[in-house]
Amino acid sequence: MPEKHWQLQIAEKSLKKREKLRLLDKYVQTSFSDKILDLGCAQGIISYYLRKKPGLWISADLDAENLHSAGELIPGGLIQVDEASLPFLSQSLDKVISLDFLEHIDDDKLCLKEIHRILKPGGRFLLAVPRTGRLFVLHRLRPHLGMTLDIYGHKREGYTLKDIKQKLKDSGMTFIKHRRFSGFLTEAVELLLNVVYTRFLAPKHKKMLRDGHIRPADAEEFRSRKKALQIYSLIHPFIWIFTRIDRLLFFQRGYSLMVWAEKK
Repeated sequence: MPEKHWQLQIAEKSLKKREKLRLLDKYVQTSFSDKILDLGCAQGIISYYLRKKPGLWISADLDAENLHSAGELIPGGLIQVDEASLPFLSQSLDKVISLDFLEHIDDDKLCLKEIHRILKPGGRFLLAVPRTGRLFVLHRLRPHLGMTLDIYGHKREGYTLKDIKQKLKDSGMTFIKHRRFSGFLTEAVELLLNVVYTRFLAPKHKKMLRDGHIRPADAEEFRSRKKALQIYSLIHPFIWIFTRIDRLLFFQRGYSLMVWAEKK
């Protein structure tokens, strides 16, 4: 049996990606006639799973390096874009999905207006963003661990639900619903893994991508760190079981938001 693509091996061991994929599998419904943009595809991991659903899919990112990696995993339909001017006709797409993208760009308001422009009337928009607020203690801890916003490629820490609702309204879209995910323990473990990777495993002279550099960015980097990743694979089942405690902490605030909206 051939070895799985390196991106999929990462996805299987990513606590947050597994939660995100579970939500997408449950809530994203598409038809064969849908034209869908996956905006901010990074190395193609989420795109790979989204494309199991019907529709004409287009995967886009700001970075050519990301698109090159994504091309190893998904066949065609890849395009490099500018956040301020999406290269699609007005009212030409049925759905836009943008996961962990908005926090990485300078002008999120302009990008949302562009998404509104290219959606058909009645078109759906799904986004995922990190949450922020006074009670999110891990956000306060990150800078002390050297995990500043630029390491993640973030232009801002995140959004409150109120922020997102207002930005959607300002762009002309109507908020439908939201789901929270990535609880405290999940986020804490992910933070620890990011610290270990950036301090001890990431290349010293690395090029920062739109989505930062907190994990292997290409096949060569993945292969060069494979032993460390194999060690992590051995303990991953125990970490995953530990983070299931998040489900019992019903009072906690998830560190990420998934939001649905519609263009009227």
